[in-house]
This record gives sequence, C-alpha cells and structure tokens, in this order.
Amino acid sequence: MNIEIISIAKKEKTIYDPLYKELLKMTSRFANVKDIEIFNKDVTKAHTISPDASQRAYTKALESHLSSGYSVTLHPDGKIIDSYEFSKLLDGKMSVKFFIGGAYGFEDDFLKKSNQVISLGKITMSHKIAKAVLLEQIYRGFSILTNHPYHK
Repeated sequence: MNIEIISIAKKEKTIYDPLYKELLKMTSRFANVKDIEIFNKDVTKAHTISPDASQRAYTKALESHLSSGYSVTLHPDGKIIDSYEFSKLLDGKMSVKFFIGGAYGFEDDFLKKSNQVISLGKITMSHKIAKAVLLEQIYRGFSILTNHPYHK
C-alpha cells in the first residue's frame, strides 16, 4: 500500500522530525509512506494578499495530487472519527492520500473533490503536531487492521 501525506508547509527541520522518523519506521511494515511538503512562491505571495488568495494557492498547489488514490483531507469542520473508523480509511485500498492545508484552510471546491473530509478533533493544533497525530493514527489504524497489540 502507498500512503502520501501532502501538506502546505515549509521544508524545515523541527523538533518533531525524530518522532516523524520513528512513526514512519513503525508504519513501514504495513505501507510505504511518503511525506510531501509544498510551499512554493505562489503560496508565499498569496499569504501577503488575503486568506482567499491563500486558499486558491493551496488548491493550485495540491490539486494535481488528487488525481489518483483515495483522498482524505484534514479540516476543522470535517467528520470527527475514532481510531476504528480511521482504520477503515486504510482498509483494502492500494493508495491513500492525506491532505493538510495551510494556515487558511481549504477552499470548499477542494473539499468537495476529496473522497473524505475528517477532523482530528475540536482543538486547534499546529500543522506540525497534526502531522504527528496523523502519522500515529496511520500506524494505529494498521495495528487495528492486523490485530497488533499496539492499539490495546
């Protein structure tokens, strides 16, 4: 199985990198996970214009990644699901793409093009922490699907 986590984020070292690396290693027995961070000059420029311009720039940067595989977009207004429901997002699929937006979220049109829109909860968290939570849930989801004791 192939999983891509595609986010609007600057490629920079963070204190979370060791955690990402460990979670990616743990998940590697179940799936090939690719972490793609996009923050091009159009996104940078749009941030100086307006939230709407930023959302349009995010869509333009991410839209080509929607073309294949099952797409799941993380959004504050998305459906809140538990770990068992999350595991069903992974079950039986060859390719799953998770999208994490930028500071201004997503355009409605992008959300409508996603197969599923979910929320990681009602609390606000940075994109770096959201990625860590997402990676942990991906590993937990595979643990549930394979009856691995991690989930217990």
